[in-house]
Amino acid sequence: MLQTPRSRRLLLAVAALALTATDAVDRSKFRTCDKTQFCHTYRNAPPAATTFQVVRDSIRSDSDAHLVRFLVEDAGRIGGVHLDGSLAFVLGEDKATVPALRVRLQEKFDDPKDPKTRWTSHDILVPAADETRPLRQLTAAEAGLTAPISTQDVLLFAPAGHEPRETPRVVAALKVGKGSFGVDLYLDGEKVVSTNDDGKFHYEIRQDQAAVKTGAGAAADQGAVDAHEGKTIVDYGEDGLAIYEDGTVQKKEESSTTDSNLADAADDKVEGWEESFDGHTDKKKFGPSSIGLDVSFHGSVEAPRSLYGIPEHATDFVLKDTIEFDEGGERKVVTDPYRLYNLDVFEYELDNPMALYGAIPVLVAPNKKNTVGMFWNNPSETFVDIWTNEDANTKSSRWLSESGVFDLFLLAGPSSADLFSQYTLLTGRAQLPPLFALGYHQCRWNYKNEADVARVDAGFDEHLIPYDVLWLDIDHTDGKRYFTWDKHAFPTPKDMQEAVARTGRKIVTIVDPHIKVSQPGDKHPYYIHTEAEELGLFVKDEQGNDFKGWCWPGESSYVDFTSPKARAWWRHQFRYENYQDSTKHLYTWNDMNEPSVFNGPEVSMRKGCVSITGVEHREWHNLYGTLFQWSTMEGQLVRQQPPPEPLSAFAEELQLSPDMQRPFVLSRAFSAGSQRFGAVWTGDNMAEWGHLRYATKMLLSMSVAGLTFVGADVGGFFGNPSTELLTRWNQAAAYQPFFRGHAHHDSARREPWVFGEPTTSHVRAAIRERYSLLPYIYTLFHTCYARGMPVMRPLWVHFTEDPQSFSEEDQFLLGDILLVKPIVDEGVEATHVFLPSENSKDKTVWYQVTDGYKRFVGGKTYENVPAPLDAIPVFHRGGTILPRKQRVRRSSELMRSDPLTLIVALDQHLMARGELYVDDERSLAAELEGEGTLVSFQQTRDGLRSTAAAATLQGKRYTSQMWVERIEIYGFQSAANVPKQVLAGGERAVDFQYDAAGDRLVLRKPQMLVTDDWELRFVYDQAIE
Repeated sequence: MLQTPRSRRLLLAVAALALTATDAVDRSKFRTCDKTQFCHTYRNAPPAATTFQVVRDSIRSDSDAHLVRFLVEDAGRIGGVHLDGSLAFVLGEDKATVPALRVRLQEKFDDPKDPKTRWTSHDILVPAADETRPLRQLTAAEAGLTAPISTQDVLLFAPAGHEPRETPRVVAALKVGKGSFGVDLYLDGEKVVSTNDDGKFHYEIRQDQAAVKTGAGAAADQGAVDAHEGKTIVDYGEDGLAIYEDGTVQKKEESSTTDSNLADAADDKVEGWEESFDGHTDKKKFGPSSIGLDVSFHGSVEAPRSLYGIPEHATDFVLKDTIEFDEGGERKVVTDPYRLYNLDVFEYELDNPMALYGAIPVLVAPNKKNTVGMFWNNPSETFVDIWTNEDANTKSSRWLSESGVFDLFLLAGPSSADLFSQYTLLTGRAQLPPLFALGYHQCRWNYKNEADVARVDAGFDEHLIPYDVLWLDIDHTDGKRYFTWDKHAFPTPKDMQEAVARTGRKIVTIVDPHIKVSQPGDKHPYYIHTEAEELGLFVKDEQGNDFKGWCWPGESSYVDFTSPKARAWWRHQFRYENYQDSTKHLYTWNDMNEPSVFNGPEVSMRKGCVSITGVEHREWHNLYGTLFQWSTMEGQLVRQQPPPEPLSAFAEELQLSPDMQRPFVLSRAFSAGSQRFGAVWTGDNMAEWGHLRYATKMLLSMSVAGLTFVGADVGGFFGNPSTELLTRWNQAAAYQPFFRGHAHHDSARREPWVFGEPTTSHVRAAIRERYSLLPYIYTLFHTCYARGMPVMRPLWVHFTEDPQSFSEEDQFLLGDILLVKPIVDEGVEATHVFLPSENSKDKTVWYQVTDGYKRFVGGKTYENVPAPLDAIPVFHRGGTILPRKQRVRRSSELMRSDPLTLIVALDQHLMARGELYVDDERSLAAELEGEGTLVSFQQTRDGLRSTAAAATLQGKRYTSQMWVERIEIYGFQSAANVPKQVLAGGERAVDFQYDAAGDRLVLRKPQMLVTDDWELRFVYDQAIE
């Protein structure tokens, strides 16, 4: 049994011993497909013709022709429960947006309030997902399909108003033949996505346990093996291994490929009402309720498909096949399927499809012709297999979910930008962050006290290194009680925050979801736990009592964030009068929110636990971390509101106003829709070169799945990086969306100046480069907020004509201007770089930023590109204009009104274009009133023109005092193309100088305000006297 630890210091020492004795993930603690009943059963099911089919005479459209409804029956089960099905084109009637196709299925019970009805979350999708377009049925001729089909077996639908010559043409095909069910998607006449080609669609109907003999006992863990051999547990280490009263630590089990509880008891568990793993037994309230479907993405010999997405996994960005077929068509399992189930994985492995901290069920399938994809809107545990049909140039996926709804979106693109827009219109656009969040963040577990904080803060100033945020981990609290301070180490938290804020900097404190249970004898019971307990806001166990698990504070309870009431209460805790000694300079870090439960199955919560309304945890597991981050984000807004009268958390509505400051919350766990609530990082990585290499792959995977404010712990969380590794990691992360250095408490201190020269100078240069690029990076975040485009992009987003773009995953684009090649191996001084081209005839030009803007022609791989220790290869795309700020100060706040430098990289035709977004960088005025200015730059042979306009149609321009102090133009190719004179406003001559060796024209102090309209005219004839 669990007991309160007698000595926290002793237990922390034992926990540290457990940590140092563990050097890799304990696979025995985490299930694979073979150890998971529903996956083991249906992944290994033999191929067979589907028994599900559409009941043909049930097909009808609703009164306003927005929805096609139908019934699906299991032809193999006479008298079985039917499935209610529907098909619709969603994303409203905005013809500028290509619609997505939505398909839903649900058991049709006699009683609409039947408790077996599957739970549906109303928090993943935003209202646009329910905005359907009118549709109409088409003939095969009207659909314009390139391959003949039988309209006896397939019904065709398109958005109303569809014309045969309209481009892109989106057509849905509902399979209605005997023994047939599936929906296919056609784009411009070609099949691009199909479902149920393998005929292995399944849908397990929920049942009443009382009506089924299962042989199950009453206790939640009856029959489970005691893995602790009767020893008394006093704590758990980070790795989830128990620490016993006698000072010993639970032994790490050897992993196996099959689970004895499944393999030995397969006959007894055929109905799947319970299964055991690692000493825990999971009893399913309504029996087995899994669903499964295969989804295929069709290409051609000239345009094969690749698949990306389904984060989070420490695997390649280009998703590898998990299943292969030999020449005879025999199926061969290559690896476990990709698993989507949020887990706290201690020291995770690389190149492994096992589940990690987040789960977004999105696949993106581009080729040179178009980009299509899918969104499987289901937050329960899910496995995904990937394979290739070589003959048809098709990539296929098989989706298996333990429970949840069948809610499938097929995304038609046809461009990558269209697809990103479609998905984020369904699940919400990313929030526009405050500018400080895009600067450098300094973190470790833990800065010890106020003096330590002051030393670190001063150290950055002393070494001329900018930073914006200093972070405090769990030890800043009073005994791991969140919303409190350790008053011995932090006696004056407000003064500390104000001191850091004098240079525009912020502090972040950690707030986790586990709430320390007050123990008998506590002098001061933890008020957060007491209040939540009295209000009934905690997750319940299988018997209806408050669930208690083990985490950092010891025995803990977990707030039920699926409850709007609990979320309202939680956000109320961030009010300044509730979160004692908090100020407007304090922001939040949400960790351990998978949720992590050290003594739970797979270091998480039991699936049989229930929400306040009685819904099993298995239904909403992957949503927990997102709902937690959402509630915290709203807490940072609520704290800015006047107190309600009377003061009540539940009576207080969130009322946004333009003068409110934007929130910032970092989360480890995530799911579909998380982009709306803040930033995410890749979790507890290691100080190894391999983890630096995979950081790019993981961040790209998250980015194309809609989660764009992402980063990895710079230097690696566990272990001690070499000076070279730390340098290379900072150089790469300076170009990635979220930039934070972090380390474990057993790792040596690694502030940038700790290692001395030349490391300090190298890290300083990387961080200062980040601050120089903030105008451009902030503009990219606005593009993400407005259009759904990721900040960090794979090459294929902009270079679909180049086949190598689809396989390249060791370099990336920051927006559409900068190409970055991280150095991820030790001792590298030169490397190869692939520079793509938009087409083979009109080659894209690239300029190497880190080598004097040396000019390269795209469409090939360059060998031996210099990569000295003080810089990584970064290239500026020709034909674009990059805004920078060259005056780097102590924080981004101090740079707000500093002048701008424009770097113009000319293309083959001596042209370029660019954008800059400007607002107050901190308030909600941009979101609520559209107060922001989008500046468009256009460079031609005639000169440079800047046009400023409100960033939104209904918005208003923001006026800034920022001015342009310098313009650098590269790539004239000949002195004959260089102007003889540059005139501002048609009259005033601007000072300039041309460097023929560097092919660079420098314009000094043109003195125009950024948010004004202005023009610089190039004169090529005799200079005017």
